[in-house]
Amino acid sequence: MSLYSPAPAPVSYIHIDDHLILIDKPSGLLSVPGRGEDKADCAIARVQADFSDALTVHRLDMATSGLLLMARGKDMQRALSMLFERSEVEKAYLADVWGAPSPASGEIDLPLITDWPNRPLQKIDHEIGKPSRTLYETLSVSETGGRLKLTPVTGRSHQLRVHLAAIGHPILGDEFYAQGDALAARPRLALHAAQLAFAHPATGVPMKFEAPCPF
Repeated sequence: MSLYSPAPAPVSYIHIDDHLILIDKPSGLLSVPGRGEDKADCAIARVQADFSDALTVHRLDMATSGLLLMARGKDMQRALSMLFERSEVEKAYLADVWGAPSPASGEIDLPLITDWPNRPLQKIDHEIGKPSRTLYETLSVSETGGRLKLTPVTGRSHQLRVHLAAIGHPILGDEFYAQGDALAARPRLALHAAQLAFAHPATGVPMKFEAPCPF
């Protein structure tokens, strides 16, 4: 799949109420519009076609599938955005990686910054990079590597992808940070936003959602 080829599947609605919308975004679909008419198709545009008050709260990489939360109206957009800023949204991803990490679980603590000459790539920079932390847990091991549960403590761009590549276990099918057999192992990026949990800003009720892994 080329970087900006049409998404192979529609968005799937996971939850809809008067305040927020949660979808399962397919791999290959932008979260928000890119530059140019050929990049206008995106998750928020598709949802706004059904719900005109839908607004973006956070983003997933184009190649990443899974749970994407949207607000209905500006007040809820601010409320949900504050949950993310205060790290009050619990997120978990599933990833298939090249090789099996040792130890099987742990923390990756490596500062990240935009690689400006090679945007949108990110890179590790111990001098001026922003603090970035990822927790990982190996769920299973296969011939090519392992399936990991990833919990981003911080929310930097490409954080999970760069962190896994940095410790020698790139995510399979990652056209930015994997090479050779690890890149060829999958036709898409093997990264999926599988779980999302938070307290509903309008009701205070704990909400927890899951989206089945498509790979």
